[in-house]
Amino acid sequence: MNLSEKDILYNWHPYTQHKTAFPHPVIVKGEGVLLWDQTGKEYIDAISSWWVNPFGHSNAFIANAIYKQLTTLEHVLFGGFTHEPAILLSEKLAQILPQNQKKFFYSDNGSTAVEVALKVAMQYFYNKGQKRTKIIAFENAFHGDTFGAMAASGISFFTEAFKGSLLEVIRIPVPTPENEKEVFETFRKLVETKDYAAFIFEPLVQGAAGMVMYAPETLDELIRISKANNVFTIADEVMTGFGKTGKNFACDYLIEKPDMMCLSKALTGGTIPMAVTSFSQEVFDGFYADDTNKALFHGHTFTANPTGCAAALASISLLLTQEMQDNIQQVNVQHKAFEQRIKTHPRVKTTRVLGVIFALEIKVENEQAYYGDLRNKLYAFFIENGIILRPVGNIIYILPPYIIEHVHLEKIYSVIEKALEEVY
Repeated sequence: MNLSEKDILYNWHPYTQHKTAFPHPVIVKGEGVLLWDQTGKEYIDAISSWWVNPFGHSNAFIANAIYKQLTTLEHVLFGGFTHEPAILLSEKLAQILPQNQKKFFYSDNGSTAVEVALKVAMQYFYNKGQKRTKIIAFENAFHGDTFGAMAASGISFFTEAFKGSLLEVIRIPVPTPENEKEVFETFRKLVETKDYAAFIFEPLVQGAAGMVMYAPETLDELIRISKANNVFTIADEVMTGFGKTGKNFACDYLIEKPDMMCLSKALTGGTIPMAVTSFSQEVFDGFYADDTNKALFHGHTFTANPTGCAAALASISLLLTQEMQDNIQQVNVQHKAFEQRIKTHPRVKTTRVLGVIFALEIKVENEQAYYGDLRNKLYAFFIENGIILRPVGNIIYILPPYIIEHVHLEKIYSVIEKALEEVY
């Protein structure tokens, strides 16, 4: 029995209907932007393996930091103890995040980072003797798969089976020039009820919705309305964080700053699962009391894992180099050039670019399912042509490692152009 057969026998993969799925390529090696399967076939990782590998695979600098930490202190519980890597990482995050972010809570992944933020928002008001149990989120948002994060998400087929078992969340449209006045008015009426603990959002780009983008000015206004009505704001930067939008964080485009931020994915450069939820001092102070019951009783076994912290410190140091910042801008330049040549294609409806993110919407006669026939044909076509892309319905997006070279980006672009001609 080969590895592929064993995989089918034993493993349950995420977001996969195994009855209709074809066997998954067995990846045996990664280096830079490339991956190789057991047959020797080469793939360009055009989505940074779900947005986590900005510095490419098998990055020696991060690997050496992990090795050094493993031979010193691989793990110690964070309940009742602390350690240097967590202290240094929090100090570094305080330097690069918006200045109002003062306290850092560590967990395991993007979903748990969101869970922590939602629980903190609701318990804050409980500690104050107020009952605020509702959340506001955008339509078609995606914040994760744990129960609180799932409730805040708006892509229905992900959550359909769990209706009635979730937090109460009211969803508003993503603001556009056409609807923003109506959105602001609806939002203002909601927060004025004092029923809502928080407004959670993916700042500027809704990733899983197909890289839907909206203007920082509209998000600034929603944050201002929230602050005026004592509703916490939660920026889910799990996808956008650490350079994806052209700035270190999408919130760096904003004048107003959120009360909480959720970070994961690229935090450790794609090496070790880890997440952070950051908070303003005001939020933390709502739990700072003589009453033990007002503490945040939430934790994870691997909270602030020293090895993960070492990986994150190495990853952030790479991000902040001038070379990497230049790489991000160069990818953006190439995306914009590709946008100019592809946006007039007869099968292209819209295109959009922000930082290293490129998205293209294909014209279709009927609405496409998230994992529908067109998407599946496109995905299979890209894999066949040695490109790892995961279309969302009729939307193709690119989110490559920052170290990608011109020749590899051009191959991605040319395969997308080929797909527009051959996949129907």
